[in-house]
Amino acid sequence: MKEQYYDKLLNIHTCEEQKRFYKSFHYHPYEPTPYSALETLFSQYELKRGDQIVDFGCGKGRLNFFIEYLYHITVTGIEMNLIFYHEALENRDSYVKKRKNSRERIHFHNGLAEEYKLDPRDNRFYFFNPFSIQIFRRVINNILLSVEHTKREIDLILYYPSEDYIYFLEKDTAFELKQEVILANQFEQNPSERFLIYSLC
Repeated sequence: MKEQYYDKLLNIHTCEEQKRFYKSFHYHPYEPTPYSALETLFSQYELKRGDQIVDFGCGKGRLNFFIEYLYHITVTGIEMNLIFYHEALENRDSYVKKRKNSRERIHFHNGLAEEYKLDPRDNRFYFFNPFSIQIFRRVINNILLSVEHTKREIDLILYYPSEDYIYFLEKDTAFELKQEVILANQFEQNPSERFLIYSLC
């Protein structure tokens, strides 16, 4: 099974069932993106040297370690749950034992997504439906304000995208759909099993 294979390869622990989460209307329970889905995404969507990734609702950091392992680029995870945040830090300590030069590229912040102060080099943003449309709007507005100060190309990567997210991006922003990555084995049963990549150029 890919979950155990990659956790062992990356020297991290992200496979355990999630029993603790913050009960809130606006913030959804944590669930890591399946490794098989990440394999499909990065077989069709390429990150470049110099890209900086922000994962909103990163949990224990699975996406962050997977990306750093593949691309050796800077990844930042934002997690409001203090328990998951500490587990992400523990995973980072384990991960860097085998990849000592990677520590400076892996960052985690404990706090609310809408309060994250963007680095002007952040240019790729990952969302696995982590919060309500109200919070999503605030996060996107923060990204757009950051771009006004520091011009750069921006990609939003949405996994299991909600209709509210899609409607907002397409009706109320200048983001345009650049790419769709379908998870072939699951999409027929569940049309949400896909990635949508929106770009702001």
